[in-house]
Amino acid sequence: MGFPGSGIRLLLVLAFLGLCLGVARTSSTLAPESEMLHESYAGKSEFRTVNRKELGSCLNPSPYLAINVSTGGTPLPDEAFLKVTISGVLKPDKSDWVAMITPSNSSVSGCPLSGVNYVETGDLANLPLLCHYPVKAQYLTSDPGYLGCNNAACQKRDASGGCRVRTCAATLTFHVVNFRTDVEFVLFSGGFGTPCVLKRSGAIRFANPAKPLYGHLSSIDSKATLMRLTWVSGDGKPQQVQYDGGKSAASHVTTFTQKDMCSIAVLPSPAMDFGWHDPGYIHSAVMTGLQPSQSYTYRYGSDSVGWSDKTTFKTPPAGGSDELSFVIFGDMGKAPLDPSVEHYIQPGSISVAKAVAKEIQTGKVDSIFHIGDISYATGFLVEWDFFLHLITPLASQVSYMTAIGNHERDYAESGSVYVTPDSGGECGVPYESYFPMPSVAKDKPWYSIEQGTVHFIVMSTEHEWSEKSEQYNWMDEDLSSVDRSRTPWIIFIGHRPMYSSHGGLLPNVDSNFVASVEPLLLNYQVDLVFFGHVHNYERTCAVYQSKCNGIPKKDASGIDTYDNSNYTAPVHAIVGAGGFSLDNFPNKGETWSLSRVSEFGYARVHATKTDMLVQFVNSSTMEVRDQFRIVKTSPKKPRSLIIQQ
Repeated sequence: MGFPGSGIRLLLVLAFLGLCLGVARTSSTLAPESEMLHESYAGKSEFRTVNRKELGSCLNPSPYLAINVSTGGTPLPDEAFLKVTISGVLKPDKSDWVAMITPSNSSVSGCPLSGVNYVETGDLANLPLLCHYPVKAQYLTSDPGYLGCNNAACQKRDASGGCRVRTCAATLTFHVVNFRTDVEFVLFSGGFGTPCVLKRSGAIRFANPAKPLYGHLSSIDSKATLMRLTWVSGDGKPQQVQYDGGKSAASHVTTFTQKDMCSIAVLPSPAMDFGWHDPGYIHSAVMTGLQPSQSYTYRYGSDSVGWSDKTTFKTPPAGGSDELSFVIFGDMGKAPLDPSVEHYIQPGSISVAKAVAKEIQTGKVDSIFHIGDISYATGFLVEWDFFLHLITPLASQVSYMTAIGNHERDYAESGSVYVTPDSGGECGVPYESYFPMPSVAKDKPWYSIEQGTVHFIVMSTEHEWSEKSEQYNWMDEDLSSVDRSRTPWIIFIGHRPMYSSHGGLLPNVDSNFVASVEPLLLNYQVDLVFFGHVHNYERTCAVYQSKCNGIPKKDASGIDTYDNSNYTAPVHAIVGAGGFSLDNFPNKGETWSLSRVSEFGYARVHATKTDMLVQFVNSSTMEVRDQFRIVKTSPKKPRSLIIQQ
């Protein structure tokens, strides 16, 4: 969703929104598939923003300053927790800080107005104002002994052996993953707002910048005989996935460049400007000849650049089979695994990822649906690597299906329904590259798929959905074709909700969207609707046009139960509590709102032919905080309702 906070930064956002209207952008198309060469990912970005100023060294820096990084003199592994020790400080100051930058030749000039680049994406955190985005930053006060000089060293002694020059030190921990470029640690003073350079560590390189990493799965067909594996590498030559004891499939390779990002002339977007980081190459290969609900082992890579570890995954049940279990959440993002400040931290993301990993370990999860606001990179491209690293333990074992959200797609004059700058200039290009779904076409990220007893229809709330639009016509046709004797349940998925009790400065519910699409849900007797965007969990009655057409009854176990044998309307559930800072509820909810939980978590769903159990789980405690059932008698193909407009 959008951004908490107010004041001057919010005014800057609103000013930017006004600026966006009617302003042209650059092309957001992907590079041609045959284009295997692109800008060197060790190359320096072009900086076009007019607010650049040269950054000199701090006045009178200590001649004893040194930066020691705990690499042991060897290149970096694919993941490391580095100890960075700053020593030789004559006078510790609370404004001293360290940035991790990549690539090492990136500009570290000070740019006082760079805060606008953060604010336009909704990130209101206190972040370093440099001309190139620092991946991570920490104040030296993260070491509690720094200001008190608890770790002192004598640099010069007098004739009697007494210490004439004493210096202080601090040790910080930085989590780093392989994002293919070299890194450097830079010591600053002057705080984040008025930085000056004290010392640089010099370039530190990864042992294998071409290493195949972050493999994640997605389903392609409703028969569960195909599975796509997508991974990232610094190598642009085709690689392989090897699976099922001897089978293999070659990868299709894509990438994207700064030229593919969206921007406007007056204020270049983060993706086009100081947030850019080369993505390397995205590999995608399709494993064929699989059987539903079966386990297989695979690895990916090549002899020339190396291979991943072997991983075991499970295919989902085929559409039309007897049951399905899946996990669903939205608005996840990522958070640092160290004390650093990073762009757009989602504090609940780690607990949700760990909890879902535990769910997968039980063997009862067939697939995952992440429904919008995926990484919150929003134009700061290196953040995608941290996010992919976070979800690898989940997405490498079961199908990880996604829907596009505002923070992946929206930007001025980009074709989005909404002109907010929430994608930071990405305009869906990185999202569709990293998460190729069985979509209709490029930049048409809507699709349907069947697993077990469920027909899933996944829409884009960010692309045109008005009546008679291409997406609307597709939804109408898809819903009309569902065979309810085969998949008795229809679950409708999108990012922005139709019902939410949370208000906020910007509306969470678009009445035009509701007016256009909600009648389709009733017409085709959609059973359950999942949305994100609002950062909490909320469940409705069987609702249509803000009125309760049906109220659940308690079953013998005390669980709210909706009887869809006599269908009245869809049940809506918001599951946007996947990581972003939570949204609170008003003291009194709307009449259609039956359950409201403002806690980090996810929903788990188990669907048989006649019973669907939905549970919202707190990710920290694994406690079920809300649950409900939808039941129906032996399935048959229903007649669509005729709604008078």
